[in-house]
This record gives sequence, structure tokens and C-alpha cells, in this order.
Amino acid sequence: MGSGITREPVRELHQNGSVRHALTAEQPESLAADAFPTALRSAIQASGLSLDRIQYRLRARGVSISVTALSYWQSGRRRPERAESLAALGHLEDVLGVPTGSLIALLGPPRPRGRVNRESSRLTVEALWGNSEPVSHLLKRIDFTTDSALTKISQHDKMEIAVDRGEKALNIRQVFRAERDGADRTLLVYDLEVPGRPFPEIVAGDTCRIGRVAQDPTAGLLAGEILLDQPLNRGETTIVDYALRHPGPPYSRGDDSYCRKFPGPVREFVLELRFDPRALPAYLEQYTVDMDDQVTNRRKLDVTLDGKAHAVALDFGPGILCVRWEWPD
Repeated sequence: MGSGITREPVRELHQNGSVRHALTAEQPESLAADAFPTALRSAIQASGLSLDRIQYRLRARGVSISVTALSYWQSGRRRPERAESLAALGHLEDVLGVPTGSLIALLGPPRPRGRVNRESSRLTVEALWGNSEPVSHLLKRIDFTTDSALTKISQHDKMEIAVDRGEKALNIRQVFRAERDGADRTLLVYDLEVPGRPFPEIVAGDTCRIGRVAQDPTAGLLAGEILLDQPLNRGETTIVDYALRHPGPPYSRGDDSYCRKFPGPVREFVLELRFDPRALPAYLEQYTVDMDDQVTNRRKLDVTLDGKAHAVALDFGPGILCVRWEWPD
């Protein structure tokens, strides 16, 4: 679920002086937590380069870093900590025309990892997309004001793949806990992955209702309000179940993968896949995508003769968990 890369000619920088000024002018007197993103934003703005162009220049140097990661770094949501990311940061300094080591010096010691850190690192929904602008525009057309008041405890998705290799249905079951009074809805954002495919129908189960729905055919994005039966008080829990039904047959084919994006931590995620026994994949694997947009924890999954497979993640997020499959020739 990556963002597109703009293949534009690279413009040379002749603003080294202004970039250095932006770095020094924007730094707080002490190296506070926001020193790095503030300096990076200033350097990017002074360079006149878009994130796509910066990524292009880094790739020309053999450095692979996503637009999503660059966006996280300059917003302060994430910072480079992996060895690969720190190496990329050295090249980024050169691309932006800032003094060598000036950005790296602002990082400070590594931040603590683990459960406590994950609990405090909830992201916005749109931050999980490489190109967040279409998602942001779509969300303005619906109401998700109390979505952040719900903590997702568990998520269970079941995806059905038809004999024609198209996506037939996706059944979703979620367990939430309210963190404040009045929580009455959650949010659905669905990415077709292949724009131009017909949108699925959202069908409510017996624990919720469907509110407003917005679509962006150009971006292939769907967003909707999932309304709870009644508002929750703080500490109360609820189960939400609904489904996405694709039109067919024939069923439209996506990119032969399924990714679930988690803006915050979840205790348990289960993904079930149901392939038609007459059309089994030749290969199936599970992997995760971290906040630097790096693929990690890749492993092969087995598919039974009757087409069943599953993936499980415990204490996961924020991040993205994906399953992809390949068909026989």
C-alpha cells in the first residue's frame, strides 16, 4: 500500500545558506523533543523540494526511504532510529544542502520502546497512507469525532476470494472500549488498491448501523461512519460487526494482498482468508510495515486444501499488517 512516486526532473539546490539559516533560526535553545522535526521541516521548506522529489534524489543515491517515513519525520510522529534510517538521514542532509551531522545531532537518545510507548503513540488515520491528502479530504465529508474515544481491543477480519481470483467479501468484527462518555461511532476507511474497481457495499450486522458514506473514485478510497447502537460511557465495551460485499460475479480483482492499518495498538488481530478450493494460491505470506515504511517480520503462511489460511498478531501497532499471495502461472 505504497504511495506513487513522481518521476520529475531533479532541480539543483542553490539555497544552502538559507537552509542553514532556517536550521539555526528554528532551533530551541535546548534540544527539546521537537528540535529535529522543526529543523527538518524548515530545511525541506527552504529547499523548495517536494517529498516525492526528495525521495527521488535519495533513490538516485541507492537509498530507499518512503514518502510516508519522510512525512512522519518532519511531523514529529516518528523519528529515524534504525541503522538504515540513520544512514538515510546522512544522505538526506546532503540532499537538503544542510551541514553534515546537523540533523542527526538533534535526535538525542533513542526513545523507550514497548507497551507504554505504543499506548502513547496513536496516529491519525490519514498518517497511515503515503499520500494522506485524499484521505484527509474524504474524512471531511463524514463525522468521526468520537472515534478517538474508542480503544480497539481486538479485530477479526475474514476475507473471501472467489474462484475468479476477485475479492468477494470482507467480514469485520471489532471489540472496543470507551475511554470517555459519549462515544457513539467508529470509522471505516477502505482502499481498493486498484482505482477504477467498483466499490463494495457496506452492510451492517446486528450490533451497529451505517451512517454517512463518502467515496473518492479517483483515489479508490471509501470512508464511512459505523454507528453504535447507543453511546457508551467510559469503561464500557461493545462489539461491532459489519461486512463489505463486492458486486459480482464476476468479482473485481485487487492487488492480491490485504493490509490492515492500525493507528493505535491492538491486543489481538486475526485475519482469516478463504480461497475457493478450485483456485488456490501458489504462495502466501504475512509481513508487517513499520512506521519507517520498512517491511519486517516476513513469513510464509500455509493454505489448506479447502482454501483456509490465517494470520495472527498480538499486541500490535501502530503499524500495518499485510498478507499477500501469488497465483500459479
